[in-house]
Amino acid sequence: MSKPKVYVVGVGMTKFEKPGRRDDFDYPQMAVESVTKALQDAKISIQEVDQACVGYVYGDSTCGQRALYEVGMTGIPIYNVNNNCSTGSTALYLGKQIIESQNAQCVLVLGFEKMESGSLSAKFLDRTNPMDKHVTLMGDLVGLDGAPITAQLFGNAALEYMNKNGIKPETLAKIAHKNHKHSVNNPYSQFQKEYTLNEILESPKVFGPLTKLQCCPTSDGSAAAILASEQFVIKNNLQDQAIEIVGMEMATDPPTTFSGQTCVQIVGYDMTKLAADKLFSKTTIKPEDVNVVELHDCFSANELITYEALGLCKPGKAGEFIESGSNTYGGQVVVNPSGGLISKGHPLGATGIAQCSELYWQLLGKAGKRQVPGAKVALQQNIGLGGAVVVALYKQGFPKTSQTPKTEVAKPTTDKDPTVFKVFKIFKILEEAMLDDKENIIEKVRGIYCFKVTNTQGKEGMWIIDAKNGKGSITFYGTGKPDVTFTMKDEDVVELISGKLNPQKAFFQGKIKIQGNMGLALKLVDLQKLMGHKIAELRSKL
Repeated sequence: MSKPKVYVVGVGMTKFEKPGRRDDFDYPQMAVESVTKALQDAKISIQEVDQACVGYVYGDSTCGQRALYEVGMTGIPIYNVNNNCSTGSTALYLGKQIIESQNAQCVLVLGFEKMESGSLSAKFLDRTNPMDKHVTLMGDLVGLDGAPITAQLFGNAALEYMNKNGIKPETLAKIAHKNHKHSVNNPYSQFQKEYTLNEILESPKVFGPLTKLQCCPTSDGSAAAILASEQFVIKNNLQDQAIEIVGMEMATDPPTTFSGQTCVQIVGYDMTKLAADKLFSKTTIKPEDVNVVELHDCFSANELITYEALGLCKPGKAGEFIESGSNTYGGQVVVNPSGGLISKGHPLGATGIAQCSELYWQLLGKAGKRQVPGAKVALQQNIGLGGAVVVALYKQGFPKTSQTPKTEVAKPTTDKDPTVFKVFKIFKILEEAMLDDKENIIEKVRGIYCFKVTNTQGKEGMWIIDAKNGKGSITFYGTGKPDVTFTMKDEDVVELISGKLNPQKAFFQGKIKIQGNMGLALKLVDLQKLMGHKIAELRSKL
């Protein structure tokens, strides 16, 4: 017998903040802000909530009650949850199970954290630390030094994976570069600044290959989500905003965490793979079907090894996955569009629910400038050492079977005169560069590219760049069947081909729409290189 379906019908968040930066921001105030937003989003009152699961790591017992009493004292069951960094997703997991067991129709899931500045440290020194076996094994394998323990754990995992698979520090740093870049468009992110790759590599060393800008900060903040049964969704007419939790699996450390005798396994690789394999085995959805991912990048090192554990890339191929741009806009899948923990911040109890919130917005098309085009399937991974991991899949709960008739938009006028477009000259020079390709760069970009271009007068033109046959050719309204089609404004194509505009950045900024082979689309960078020796000539003619 199949389980009852569970949906997310509303979410709310505070902005994640540097600890102590915001006045009057104790955990009850955080909860009021995030819960009120979630209830308003779901169009329900606190009185309609049957039960609540509240996650936090640092705090006394029953903080969950104290926080929710600020919103309303309704006498409902409230469960306080603590599962290290996976606390938020653990609360989600429990909320989902409560609805599946038919003990509630609507469950509020809340996570918050009020943290201290600086690295995490043990709080109870008079009893066994739950990480003692993990740290002892790491010490036996590679030794210990004075750096923060979590940085050593993940830093050593990175070193091990990098040495095994020939990955350079620059490749690892590109994860943080991507996540900081993504965060620029997230108003809830603690950091909203884009850094150059050099700035990331040259920021203060923390441990091994990890620099400061590759490590998540401690944060104050809260997030909340409203979970509901199918009956509740239909009764309250929430179908248009209901995101189904297709599946959610939790795993704890298998024996191989210790018996495997590797640093990668110590930090939970096998835990994540166990949960992910179980999740995908229970659904027709496969890793390659996923459009957007929020995963636990507490350090760039963990994102590196998690690609493989989730099945997003083949074993040992995380480096290629990063270098090809497969992990960002215009690539195979967009990972951490929110900015991830590295930029958004990591208030432990809130993180898992913040991940859920981002994916909820993405699947509803409400993520603003960070929206992943056509997002239909989302994947979440939230891990805590000690250990526990939650991996979940989401999709639209009630996809529309019939589209509402759309108002016809006037189509641009097609023009048969290529000289009315700025790109006319640039394509001529590009064709010359292709014919003069002494380095044989064309072999890296083999394929047929189509550019649909609209100029400032609303005229539309189309060029076919055939880089599949011989030295290649460029034809205005050519007849070749394209492998990939780019739709852009006239002036943006000029910037793109001349090397002024990065293809991924153009996609991220909404300046380019891509249809067809995404892998081939990413080779535009090589097409730019082909133009390298012609750039000066090109710019003098434009």
